[in-house]
Amino acid sequence: MTVQAPSRPPAKPALTVRLATPRGFCAGVDRAIQIVERAIEKYGAPVYVRHEIVHNRHVVERLKAMGAVFVKELDDCPDDRPVVFSAHGVPKSVPATARAREMLFLDATCPLVSKVHVEAERHHAAGRHIILIGHAGHPEVVGTMGQLSAGAISLIETVADAEAFQRPGDTPLAYATQTTLSVDDTAEVLATLKRRFPELPDPHKEDICYATTNRQEAVKRLGQGCDLVLVVGSKNSSNSVRLVEVAMRAGARDARLVDDAGQVDWSWLDGVSTLGITAGASAPERLIEELVEAVRARFDAEVVEDAGERETVTFKLPRILTA
Repeated sequence: MTVQAPSRPPAKPALTVRLATPRGFCAGVDRAIQIVERAIEKYGAPVYVRHEIVHNRHVVERLKAMGAVFVKELDDCPDDRPVVFSAHGVPKSVPATARAREMLFLDATCPLVSKVHVEAERHHAAGRHIILIGHAGHPEVVGTMGQLSAGAISLIETVADAEAFQRPGDTPLAYATQTTLSVDDTAEVLATLKRRFPELPDPHKEDICYATTNRQEAVKRLGQGCDLVLVVGSKNSSNSVRLVEVAMRAGARDARLVDDAGQVDWSWLDGVSTLGITAGASAPERLIEELVEAVRARFDAEVVEDAGERETVTFKLPRILTA
């Protein structure tokens, strides 16, 4: 009688996995999430949040489970419960309404977005018309344009918009940008504006935030050497969507945006020898860890951490939550 040796499972295919550095949460996102968490601890549930605190489905669902209630407008909030304004910033009319209703509100606007608001007000006070480079309808753009009266700011989205823009009379101009834009796309728009209006002054400091810039630079490095780049982030996250675009432009054969490991179509990895992984600024690190584990379950994966900018920026919480 011949005894057959037990069959061995087929060997896993080899795969190099490169993790981008930096990736995931930025200081503004971390601060905004902490504000909601601390507010729930201090005041109890429910705590209302106007719009998604940050654009990530997993973050929003976790905070909902803790007692956060996400609403579209202040009209959906009772007067006697705290309300948090999202990291993207709000028009001036929103806190004005909250004060009129004597509501307790906490502003989780990223300080780098607040800087853009202050710059816009400074330019307006100096008599300049402001050109805002950004995406129509994005909460950050709505918030920035809502800092000033209607007509004070013109929104420019594309190079074509920059070519078509007409200065209101002989009014001096200034510009600002959404903080989560593609650095390269914005440079093209700005080059067009400066060709047409050479006197256009630069901001004291670039408006596209350090976290957006650092993550895009890290993804450029991935794109240059990876067959596929997976970006962990939600579809409504501007900075996450930009990372997919940057990876493709940098040379990646393919790049995909996924909320989590469960959204990966593993056929995407057919023929892939080097996989790049990163996450948008509003995506938790645990989602990266779960994606790496899912990759290890299917591949003989060598995981390497790319060299990149190490971020040490932190932002203080509102004093009302730390006292």
